[in-house]
Amino acid sequence: MLTRLSIRNIVLIEALDLDFSRGLGVLTGETGAGKSILLDALGLILGDRAETALVRAGEAKASVTASFEFAALPDLIAEALDDADLEIEPGEPLIIRRQVKADGGSKAFINDQPTSVALLRELAAALVELHGQHDDRGLVNPRGHRALLDRYAGTDLAGLERRWRAWAKAEAQLSEARSDVEQAKADQDLLIAHLAELTELEPQAGEEVRLAGARSDMQKAEKLSGELEDLRHIWEGSDSPLASLRVAARKLDRIAEQHPLLTEALAALDRAVIEAGEAEDKLETAAQSLVHDPAALDDAETRLFELRAMARKHRCDVDHLPDLVREMRGQLDAIEGGEAQLDALEAAAKEARTAYLTMAEKVHEKRVKASKTLDKAVAAELAPLKLDAARFLTSVVKLPEEKWGANGMDSAEFLIATNPGADFAPLAKIASGGELSRFILALKVALAEKGGAATIIFDEIDRGVGGAVASAIGDRLARLASAEGQLLAVTHSPQVAARGGQHYLIAKASSGTVTKTSVVLLDDAQRQEEIARMLSGAEVTPEARAQADRLLEGV
Repeated sequence: MLTRLSIRNIVLIEALDLDFSRGLGVLTGETGAGKSILLDALGLILGDRAETALVRAGEAKASVTASFEFAALPDLIAEALDDADLEIEPGEPLIIRRQVKADGGSKAFINDQPTSVALLRELAAALVELHGQHDDRGLVNPRGHRALLDRYAGTDLAGLERRWRAWAKAEAQLSEARSDVEQAKADQDLLIAHLAELTELEPQAGEEVRLAGARSDMQKAEKLSGELEDLRHIWEGSDSPLASLRVAARKLDRIAEQHPLLTEALAALDRAVIEAGEAEDKLETAAQSLVHDPAALDDAETRLFELRAMARKHRCDVDHLPDLVREMRGQLDAIEGGEAQLDALEAAAKEARTAYLTMAEKVHEKRVKASKTLDKAVAAELAPLKLDAARFLTSVVKLPEEKWGANGMDSAEFLIATNPGADFAPLAKIASGGELSRFILALKVALAEKGGAATIIFDEIDRGVGGAVASAIGDRLARLASAEGQLLAVTHSPQVAARGGQHYLIAKASSGTVTKTSVVLLDDAQRQEEIARMLSGAEVTPEARAQADRLLEGV
């Protein structure tokens, strides 16, 4: 609940600190005293636009601070704070502060941690529910009607949401599989042609490296063979170096014994003959090893060209071609087995849809049943609020399939007809300001104890009514405050003011050219005087005080 509101330099309010408690709190005062300023200040806490006109004349900035306390943080608030990486200790109050500068711009803080105005607007739904003369939020907004009906009916949507997500997932998988099969079928002829080319080519893993190496070796051998052929002409024949060495050795052998040096020369010459013979053998062996089939070189080059051309065609490396063959065969197999896969996915999607529909129908039936109970509960509240000619209807309508979702297949909206025989229409389009507030009060009483914002505020719900109707409004506000925990009412009705557990007087005073608004929590005597003023006007009479006592005693 809202426990404290501090305002600094907002319009006519210089400094104000208000403490609030549970139950019904009423705010009264002369017309124009500044009740709307309090609501504008609270609006800043709830994320309303920061108008520079709110800053008190002559001041550089204004601020509003509101403190909320909870037995346990509502899920909406806890999740929003967690998403924003803001931490609040267990049991610690939620303190929201908003600053507005006279030259433009504003800042927001939650427990002294900077935050965004967008987060304040997100938290507002769980903090304060404001119903005023021109309210276009809360119960008037059809967007929240289905959630209110579900809360009233006690509908558990978690299971329905799980079934919706399961169905959506099954449909997505089916759609993806259909797309894949359709695309594969469209490419089937081209796929078969490409696979035929690759199958005929029969690319092998590592083939490019082997062919390139073999081609390089054959090209090198071809070059060396020419060089060896030139050597052959030098080495072979009767005048070759080896033949000349052998002739010289035979001649030297005949005279070598005649001188020691000739013997040594013969030995050296013999060694030369042996070395030259070994060289000749090696040259011959080398020449034989370099012999290759020219056609083999042509075949290797042709094969390399074909492999590389195919790789360019499919925009991949040559080494990936064998993998490409397997991929294409797999794609063709997928086309052939695609129908069977689609049948299984279609069956799964159908089963998921049936599960969702079954539960959505149960939720629909529960909503329809709860809507009738709610309509009766609201109808019982209308007559005492001088709306006895009005009718209330909770419209639950099944939506077309394209609008189904995690919350089911229904739309829900609160409708009213203010005159006999008139058609039902949305709340905001039919009811006048005072009627709208009383309709909302009746609806809030019917929905009591079903959860909502921490604090509910009604702004002049009693405008245009008095007597028994005002008493009925006061009674229902008190009941609603007891059920919801905390309710604040800005009122001009003494019957409503008398039902308050706390009574605040809003007053405006002028001193020279300076006008200020103040708010005072009244004690019992002051309260009696204020209610008497509300009964009699400017001059408070003894009769008015006696009537005020009777109102207060009758609570």
